[in-house]
Amino acid sequence: MPGGIRRPGCLFPCMRTFTTMLIDQKIPLGQYIAGFVEWLTQHGANTFDAIAVSLETMIHGVTFALTWFNPLVLIGLIALLAHLIQRKWGLTAFVIASFLLILNLGYWQETMETLAQVLFATLVCVLIGVPLGIVAAHKPMFYTMMRPVLDLMQTVPTFVYLIPTLTLFGLGVVPGLISTVVFAIAAPIRLTYLGIRDVPQELMDAGKAFGCSRRQLLSRIELPHAMPSIAAGITQCIMLSLSMVVIAALVGADGLGKPVVNALNTADIALGFEAGLAIVLLAIMLDRICKQPDAKVGGDA
Repeated sequence: MPGGIRRPGCLFPCMRTFTTMLIDQKIPLGQYIAGFVEWLTQHGANTFDAIAVSLETMIHGVTFALTWFNPLVLIGLIALLAHLIQRKWGLTAFVIASFLLILNLGYWQETMETLAQVLFATLVCVLIGVPLGIVAAHKPMFYTMMRPVLDLMQTVPTFVYLIPTLTLFGLGVVPGLISTVVFAIAAPIRLTYLGIRDVPQELMDAGKAFGCSRRQLLSRIELPHAMPSIAAGITQCIMLSLSMVVIAALVGADGLGKPVVNALNTADIALGFEAGLAIVLLAIMLDRICKQPDAKVGGDA
């Protein structure tokens, strides 16, 4: 047509052709990832087996330490620890009553296995996450690069990265543990970062005026001021780790998730309710014990 104006009839066939080519020429992203995981499996089998054995040994060691005590003695020790941290008699009574109910229902062994997994996963997340959060707070470019990774770890469904860990480490507690760490580690990183970033500039200036080094500023000003935020990150990490109990049981992990999965497979309402109640009680106890103590001493839980 004059003036170089193209008719709509010429545009739509081009769009249909482009759409057909786009659909037919699929980018094999899944095959690339599968090939990479297969390459890791072939060339790093001994390494992954050693990691799996080491982690499983440590988890079983923590579980053995918890189950070595008489249940009543361990209940008393945990109740004493809860009272020393929170100074609340109501919480102490709740901890004792909850553990006695779990013991009565017959889920003591499973509860200790779950507690060992949660404590171990939380310890790994804290040892890795808190230093990364501190570095991110002092290096904005590092946090800018790490933020999409944290968003990805928290938004990708857990079953997606459970598949490669299952392929690399096999059935057992290790794939569930690694997936739990990947899922929960973002909480201590983010909240440590926020806690350090929220330190008032006046405090930092005062520390510099008194001649504090960077290490002294971190240990005497930044970390004490950020401790409530870090504690909240640890508590959130514990809750996220506990939420992975049932998913970890799908790949062979022991604990309270296993009876829940069995109840789901057999439609056993009684078994599912009792195991679910044990998980809820354990979650409430850990949340109340690990939260930041109130400023006013005393009161009820």
